[in-house]
Amino acid sequence: MNRSIVISIALLLGAATAAVAAPAHPPRHHAHPSLHAAVTLDSATAIAKAQVPGGKVKSHELETEKGKLIYSFDFEVPGKSGIDEVNIDAMTGKVIAVEHESPKSERKEKQQEQREAAPKTNPTH
Repeated sequence: MNRSIVISIALLLGAATAAVAAPAHPPRHHAHPSLHAAVTLDSATAIAKAQVPGGKVKSHELETEKGKLIYSFDFEVPGKSGIDEVNIDAMTGKVIAVEHESPKSERKEKQQEQREAAPKTNPTH
């Protein structure tokens, strides 16, 4: 399927999903407040859902990763442990990555995020 058809379908699905209830977890925003996504959350959600048929969005966030503004979606998939993570470029709508995270790797990622978010202290000598 060519990219323009996929994007058109995603945009149509995005409009349809606007009426659907939001995931239980509100989005986390790790991106700089002055950055604005060119792709709407609804469109990015539709694009991501097309990558994980049958998956349910567990959480999503808008963040800067490797210098790019991205939407990151975590999906629960029936009959599958862990999560499927889909990253969408927030400026172009392009799928950047689709990865499966086992429960162990998901815990490790959360621990790393917590360490990065913790305030830095300067030890005194």
